[in-house]
Amino acid sequence: MFKHKIIKENQVQYIMLVLMHILLAVFIYFLPLFSKFYFISVVIFFLVRIVSASNNNKSKEVIYACCYVIGSEVLFRMTSGAFFYEAAKYLVILYMLLGIFSTGVSKKSYPYFIFLLLLIPSIFVAYMRMDYDSNLRTNIAFVLSGPVCLGISALYLYDKRITLNDLLQALKYLSLPIISMTIYLFLYNPSIKNVLKGTQSNFETSGGFGPNQVATILGVGMFILSVRLFMKSSNLSLKIVNGIILGLISFRGIVTFSRGGIMTAILMILIFLTIIYRNASRTQRSKIVYTFFVLIILGTAVWTISSSQTEGLIDKRYANQDKSGREKEDLSTGRVDLFISDLEGFINYPFLGAGANGAKELRLKNNAGLKASHNEISRLLSEHGIFAIIMLLILIVKPLLYHFNNRRNLFFYAFLCFWFATINHSAMRIAAPGFIYALALLDIKYEKRPLHRKRIV
Repeated sequence: MFKHKIIKENQVQYIMLVLMHILLAVFIYFLPLFSKFYFISVVIFFLVRIVSASNNNKSKEVIYACCYVIGSEVLFRMTSGAFFYEAAKYLVILYMLLGIFSTGVSKKSYPYFIFLLLLIPSIFVAYMRMDYDSNLRTNIAFVLSGPVCLGISALYLYDKRITLNDLLQALKYLSLPIISMTIYLFLYNPSIKNVLKGTQSNFETSGGFGPNQVATILGVGMFILSVRLFMKSSNLSLKIVNGIILGLISFRGIVTFSRGGIMTAILMILIFLTIIYRNASRTQRSKIVYTFFVLIILGTAVWTISSSQTEGLIDKRYANQDKSGREKEDLSTGRVDLFISDLEGFINYPFLGAGANGAKELRLKNNAGLKASHNEISRLLSEHGIFAIIMLLILIVKPLLYHFNNRRNLFFYAFLCFWFATINHSAMRIAAPGFIYALALLDIKYEKRPLHRKRIV
């Protein structure tokens, strides 16, 4: 079992990386075409690192590459850096396949192979039921790329051994492009007050892109910087740097007015702190409590600034009120209706489902509009029928059984919480929930302190 301790960080290298990613955001904002150059550079850089890595380091390099791609996905989408919308998911799949062909997978990961096979029938059902004017390839790729990304990631990472320090390094890779996106958001929308319209999700404060996706990935950044504050800030200067970055990311996440990603981040942080506190010594617990109070003060300051900048509208948003202070009837902003619509699809097609992307097609035929599901569980049930029940059992039961026998991953519950919460408010629009789910399946190795024995003369 792990013990909480602060792991030393190469301070100069870390600050240089942060500054480099701040500059990347400036270049992308003032030279929009630079985003495409950045995307190509990322693809090639990590491809070379994976291919040239030894088999002993292959899985580590694959994780680093995927983490960076996950962190940059929304930034590439909002700046049109990627050449196609689902590029990040395909890149994660590509990097994972390179790892699979090089170092193989655990024999115990076969349920995730079954999970992938269970996705196939929905393709044939979609082919038979989809309208002729629908783009079969695009529609299927849109809804299946997320589950396939999850399945292949879980297949490869299941029971893969990695040191705690390497995992924290991977999380750093994930956070760096999120820092770039945060700076880009400040450049894109320096004044929150000028774009306030109400308490609904705000596209202007989200870089002109989907607030749900932006808030979700900023929430991931909030979690990672909180982890770094507790585990990778070995001196005051690093605590200040990480605290400032955490505050900036949290502020931009809050003012998107999209609640799901922020509330998920807070839940992940609380789960993480509970785990490390329970496994810490008495001396370490006092340090954790001290840092926690610093985190509370920082969070209060960020919320106060956010409330001031939004003229109190953010308080009403989280209180489920409209601009005038009247309580909204639907807390879920239409998600419940979509959920019920998906369940009706499951009732109508219980065995094979409505086929890939069938849930959206059914709503279109019923004159309910062309709306995509926000809930991945209900979408799976609607489009995959009885196979969805087996898939969900695999996704929920397999990691819990694994953790029962291997409790070394201190991020297990936080990662699994992110996956489950995110697929219930944002489905699998981005690659993050599928990949972070797979990170929960890693076997974490803790470095032992060397024993110094006296020489017997």
